[in-house]
Parts: sequence; C-alpha cells; structure tokens
Amino acid sequence: MGRIRDKFNTMKERGEKALVVYLTAGCPSLDATREFIFALEKAGVDILELGVPFSDPTADGPIIQAASQKALKAGTTLERVLDLVSEVRKTSEIPIVLFGYYNPIFVYGNEKFSEKAAEVGIDGILIVDLPFEEARELRCFTDPKGIDYISLVAPTTGEERIRQITNAATGFLYYVSITGVTGTLKPVIEDIRRGVDQIRKVSSLPVVIGFGISTPAQAAEIVPLGDGIVVGSALMKVIEEGQKKGALIDSVSSFVKDLKKAMGSSKFHG
Repeated sequence: MGRIRDKFNTMKERGEKALVVYLTAGCPSLDATREFIFALEKAGVDILELGVPFSDPTADGPIIQAASQKALKAGTTLERVLDLVSEVRKTSEIPIVLFGYYNPIFVYGNEKFSEKAAEVGIDGILIVDLPFEEARELRCFTDPKGIDYISLVAPTTGEERIRQITNAATGFLYYVSITGVTGTLKPVIEDIRRGVDQIRKVSSLPVVIGFGISTPAQAAEIVPLGDGIVVGSALMKVIEEGQKKGALIDSVSSFVKDLKKAMGSSKFHG
C-alpha cells in the first residue's frame, strides 16, 4: 500500500480531509523549496504537489507561470527536481505527487523517468497535458513501478468520459473546480457539488478539489464537498510576497496553519 492511499485511509479513520498544496520546485531556488517542504509538512500539509517548471504552462495562471519562469532561470530541471525529492526522502515520508507537463518527461525518457521517480520516492504523477487516450505510453512504465497516475476531471467532462477516466485512475481524482487556468476564478459551490456527486457515482477513489481555492474561508466552504482540497496559486503568491518581506518560512507556515484551522472548523458546517 502506497503513501497516498495510506494517507487518505488514515484521514478517513480520523474524520479529516486532506490539505494538498502545490509548490513550484526551484522558486526561488531548490534549496528554498527543500526548506518549504519541511515547513509545509510541519504546518500540517498532508500531500505535496511538486511542480516541475515548464516554459509553456498552459493550464496555469499568471502566478504559477511567473514562478515557473523564475525556477527555470535558476537552473531547475526535471533531473534536479528528482534529486531534490531524493534528499527530502532521507527525513520525510510526506506523499509527493510530481505535477507538470509531458514534454520534460518525454525528453528525459519515459522509462528512465519512471525508474528514477520510483527510486527517489515519487508517489504519484499528474501530467496536465497528457490526455487519457495517450497516457498509456507513460503509464506502461510508471504503473509497474507503483506510481499513482492522478487524473483530472473538469466541469465540462461528460458522463461517459468520467467513467473512462475514473476506471483507469489511481491514487485520487483531482476535480477541477473552475473552467479556466489556476488561480484566476472563484469556484461555485453548487457546480462543485454536482460535479463531485457525478464522480462518486462511478468511483470510490478519494476526490480532491482544486483550482481557485485561495482563502481559509473558501477552504472551509469547499472541503466538505470532497475528500480534500488543493491550494496552489495562493501559496505561490505568499512565497512571492514573503521574498519581499524576508520572512518566507514564517509566511508559508502561517498560511498553511490558517487553512488547516479553517478545514477543521468546516466539520461543524458541513
């Protein structure tokens, strides 16, 4: 049983929901990213989405696009991100999902990537621009290594396609709460409820909700609808502002603690 499944099972037993956060690796540096990971885990993050920077992040909004550019300029590569995870694994068992685009993996080599990812302790991958129909060319290498393939379900996804996606998915399902790029619109509660209910009819996998969740109040409102939430752009904005203030770790930790506190209080409202 993998770290992701263990985490969701443990949280279900406790009656808790998962806080998943996205972090662009290498912004402002890989050394800083390593420190962020430890601080995030200590502050209460349950699962980490570690973003591999890419030159054309089409699914991401301006905040994460800027973070990716900064990371690339700092020399961040897929190889260096995998090496970072290897370092983190010396002292941490936090579930890590590698989040990104297919091009860097394709250039690196699917088989080579799968072997290295499993070796360093990657638990799952989420490749936003690799359609369901084409995922097999990567999954034929990652699945045998026990690496979960996290699948996206959008509000525009039809019933039959949801069934196809969920039948092949592992780890958890990521419900995209808005139609658009990350961090740009506010989710609509009833739309999320309807979408998650549709997924529940065909899959028993945990469902986490992401894209557009940026405040503790939103976290408290949305988390009862699924098994967890994803926060990405808002955290990267905290990091960007923290760099100016010179209080990065404290800013990141405080932000996560506020989210966790709000998620806990949601038990009394949902």
